[in-house]
Amino acid sequence: MMQFSSAQRLFPFAPGGAAADLPLPSGRIALNDLTAKPRFGIKGPSTANWLASQGLDLPAINHVGMHDGMRVLRLGSDDVLFLAEDAASALGRLVDTWNKADGVRGYSSWREEGWAWMRLSGPDAGALMARLCAMDLRPEHFGPDRIAQTRAASIEAVVARSGDGFDILFDISLAAFFARAVGIAETIRQTMPETEDVRSSAGPSR
Repeated sequence: MMQFSSAQRLFPFAPGGAAADLPLPSGRIALNDLTAKPRFGIKGPSTANWLASQGLDLPAINHVGMHDGMRVLRLGSDDVLFLAEDAASALGRLVDTWNKADGVRGYSSWREEGWAWMRLSGPDAGALMARLCAMDLRPEHFGPDRIAQTRAASIEAVVARSGDGFDILFDISLAAFFARAVGIAETIRQTMPETEDVRSSAGPSR
């Protein structure tokens, strides 16, 4: 049974993690690791119906809503992710209710285990994202309630706005690659600020 606990998990940038000694960029852009923050994903048949039965007003697909202090990212018709950065108690109640429910209610998509959660922020975050992602993420085209399921730094990612920055979720095994790619892109941006967008065509090595 799914349990809402991070006690046994080792995160990439934590002591002992695969990327523990890798510094995260800071300055005009900042990359912060939120992987240890609470989140929970449900997907599969009847996910939307079960959540609606719990009083959730789900957003449209590829949009973000709010429920009980949590951000609700709808990635598909029956694929929903809850980000509970400041709402751990609310998420705990939801997970407990889901665990105890009978009948078809979707299944855990293990987003809290399989995905890293990074936040790119700072006054130049938008300019840097233009080099990391082919989508137009300017505010007039990518509003605060939108989700992009795209590629960022050459890896598949879910991108959502967070204030003036971006929350980026992706395969946790690529956390070190992503952090290095952000650092390299920012170095290039600082040394060649007037060049066209630079986007690496090389994906992560396997």
